Amino acid sequence: MPAPQTHFYEVEMALGGFGKQFTDVKMPVWAPGSYLVREFAKHVEGFEATAGSNKLRAEKIDKNTWRVYHPRTKDFTVRYRVYAYELSVRTSFLDAAHGYLNGTSVFMYPAEGKALASTITVQPAPGWNQVTTSLKPVAGGAPFIFSSSNYDELADSPIEIGTHKVLSFEANGTPHTIAMFGNARYDEAKLLADMKRVCEEAHRVVGKNPLDRYVFIIHNIERGTGGLEHLFSTTLSVSRNAYSTDAGYKGFLGLVGHEYFHLWNVKRIRPVALGPFDYDHENYTRMLWLSEGGTSYFGDIIVQRAGFVTPNDYLASLSNGITRVENQPGNKLQSASESSFDAWIKGYRPNENSANSTISYYDKGELICTVLDLMIINETKGQKSLDDVMRYLYQRYYEQQRRGFTDDEFQDAVEKVAGRRYDEFFRTRVYDTQTLDYATALGYAGLTLATEPAATTGALGANVSTAGGKLTVTSVLRDGSAWQGGLNVNDEILALDGNRLSDDPNKALTGRAAGTEVKLLVARDGQMKELTFPLLASTGRRYRVEKLPTPSAEQQAVLAKWLRTAQ
Repeated sequence: MPAPQTHFYEVEMALGGFGKQFTDVKMPVWAPGSYLVREFAKHVEGFEATAGSNKLRAEKIDKNTWRVYHPRTKDFTVRYRVYAYELSVRTSFLDAAHGYLNGTSVFMYPAEGKALASTITVQPAPGWNQVTTSLKPVAGGAPFIFSSSNYDELADSPIEIGTHKVLSFEANGTPHTIAMFGNARYDEAKLLADMKRVCEEAHRVVGKNPLDRYVFIIHNIERGTGGLEHLFSTTLSVSRNAYSTDAGYKGFLGLVGHEYFHLWNVKRIRPVALGPFDYDHENYTRMLWLSEGGTSYFGDIIVQRAGFVTPNDYLASLSNGITRVENQPGNKLQSASESSFDAWIKGYRPNENSANSTISYYDKGELICTVLDLMIINETKGQKSLDDVMRYLYQRYYEQQRRGFTDDEFQDAVEKVAGRRYDEFFRTRVYDTQTLDYATALGYAGLTLATEPAATTGALGANVSTAGGKLTVTSVLRDGSAWQGGLNVNDEILALDGNRLSDDPNKALTGRAAGTEVKLLVARDGQMKELTFPLLASTGRRYRVEKLPTPSAEQQAVLAKWLRTAQ
């Protein structure tokens, strides 16, 4: 990276011992943990191959494969450049301030040699003195030389390069390193102590430590975008001001808990489709509701168990989650398993109709795991929980069989722990769209679910942007007033009932009774159009988890097991 301000990584790959007439070299099309084909090869420039001083014939044979002809030698070198200017947790980035390298978007691999070990030498830009990665340094080697046992490890070990601050702490007997990029105000001692608590609480879920080292790469930027899990590390994108507010700091710890728990759930406890990876194609699974939604569930529970969130605050957050899912029309059309399977074409490509046709496997999966956990705790009289299911999966499939599990094997694991099968639950609530039986599950813990209309008046049923001084429709709620009345996404709303509008029409319509007729003047494709339709009653509802005033001893035992509260 001699000129980081140009955003190009310069890559040299030396290959030895390849005895065929030609070798195919590939660039992955996606990054594990982010289920979208991103076509990383589109950023490759200047591909060439040489043997000594001789240039070899090389040709591109498909979108992400280069064929190198080397009939008279087994050893050759490939060189290319990668344009990297997208700072997200799933892509690579390079500018004058720092470099962030995700393996799948920078490193190629020989098509028949993914299992080969490799040595990686990083040459930082002038003036840069830090390289942080979970890859192991080569013993006795020069600085910034690392080893990888195979391509999967190399692809799953991001690298932060620059002048970032390096912090450390120990948890569960394992050294943890933090690469802290970007200016942010935080209490260093508190941050380290709190991250340690979260990590140790996460460890208690499965009770097995798969680590000998761990790395957090934290990008402190204007607006954080989340995290991405890796084999021995994670990258977190955090708003630089998040540490200064109670809500922001708890949100940060929740992100730490989520991504750290992926060490077990996804990276080791995984559906069969999620490893070994096919880097050329989509890797389909119907279990992302568990892999991601389940991790969201445990991430929140871990922060609560660690004492950063009170049980009441956790229940308030759960109430918000139920409200969010149950008010999304797509929840009635797309099951959690379908959401998982279609992540590749829908989850990462939302459009204006997504809320009407899809549901997040994160959000729905978290609620499925909530209900499932309470059912297991109740069935076993407080002796077992979803924690025990994760322990069983870890032991049987990761430790003993060294593979992922099938959908049926997950249901078998639940039966093993709970002592009974839940086939009807999985058939109707996971693989179909029947509403989760929140009331029964929460009742096991001495809780009840109160519900009320979100509004008692009519509602437009459309979201409107005020950007650029224009009132532009951005989404229309299925079967709502605007849907029935013919209001379209991208319509510019000019007037309401003959009066010029300068602000969101939802504000002007606040308090109007259902059945009231409204007249909207809109500009559509450069032409004026008047729409007249009645306001329909709002169908939104608010949900609130509440404690029963006199729970039974059995209910108190379930709650104590679930949220680690005193009986």
